[in-house]
Amino acid sequence: MTVRERFEKVRNEQQNRFSLRTRLTALVTLEMLVCVLVAYGLDQLFNEVLPWTVPLELELVGTCLLVGILVTSQLSKYFFNPIKKLRGAMDKVADGDFSVRLEEKSTSKEILEIYTGFNLMAHELSSTEILQTDFVSNVSHEFKTPINAIEGYSTLLQDSDNLSEGQREYVDKILLNTGRLSSLVGSILLLSKLENQQIPSHQVEYRLDEQIRQSIVALEPAWEKKDIEFDVELDRISYLGNEQMMRHVWDNLISNAIKFSPSGSTVKIHLAKKLKKLIFTVEDQGPGLSEEAQKHIFDKFYQADASHKQEGNGLGLALVKRILTIEKGQITAENCRSGGCRFTVTLRTK
Repeated sequence: MTVRERFEKVRNEQQNRFSLRTRLTALVTLEMLVCVLVAYGLDQLFNEVLPWTVPLELELVGTCLLVGILVTSQLSKYFFNPIKKLRGAMDKVADGDFSVRLEEKSTSKEILEIYTGFNLMAHELSSTEILQTDFVSNVSHEFKTPINAIEGYSTLLQDSDNLSEGQREYVDKILLNTGRLSSLVGSILLLSKLENQQIPSHQVEYRLDEQIRQSIVALEPAWEKKDIEFDVELDRISYLGNEQMMRHVWDNLISNAIKFSPSGSTVKIHLAKKLKKLIFTVEDQGPGLSEEAQKHIFDKFYQADASHKQEGNGLGLALVKRILTIEKGQITAENCRSGGCRFTVTLRTK
């Protein structure tokens, strides 16, 4: 039986169950009846024990308040606990976890229908995500094979002594563009795995400041070519997280700052611990972000440089955003008053 068929079966089975409206009406009626009976009993008791007479209206109001508080506290658990469970499951789905399911056991027809409908939705999303992941994975692997072949043959041609200057220039362009295409395919594969939580979470404690320094050094050819200087202030900080994935964060953010910085400018990189948070900022002296770019800067395949003069595939910052979400961190982008753009990463100490 499919999930959809089970959903229809549950709906049909629940036709004979009482609705929430019916239950609530019955409870309120019962509450009123209890109030009247208790007030009458108290009236008889007070008349026999107390030397003065307590007005029946006062007894009725007091009884209604007392019974109302008790009944309301129980009703809130009955009505709101299922909603809390649904909210928790929805948050997991929003984070990309489509495996979550709600237990389809409830005395309420409406709640059971909602739970069953939610499970149907999660199942359909999971099936679609699996199909998409398989497609992306298969297509990416199919691309990588010919790309590697082209890159290999081009490297052999590059080492040949029988090429003219024009031919060597063509070979260099082929190698450059196959490298870009290979990087794009790798980024698509990695992002697909991150979105489907297929990356194992290897939590290790390591020096975060040293990792950032390594990223700066690894990008030396790029910033040396543009004669870019660095203003670096990194506090000595140990961090517990996925070391391999966090390396992608610093590589992409620093590479992005270098890419948009004019020649001879300065890139500022700071890392500090404030209370229970780790704050990392990277600031360039480039053109900054337009209002439109600030809204979509972390979207997949979005490029702030609409002319595509700058190298890139529009996936770097989307990768950064996804990795930080998994690490329970945050990232923001804003323009600096003096010009340029500033990215701020906030991580929680663990």
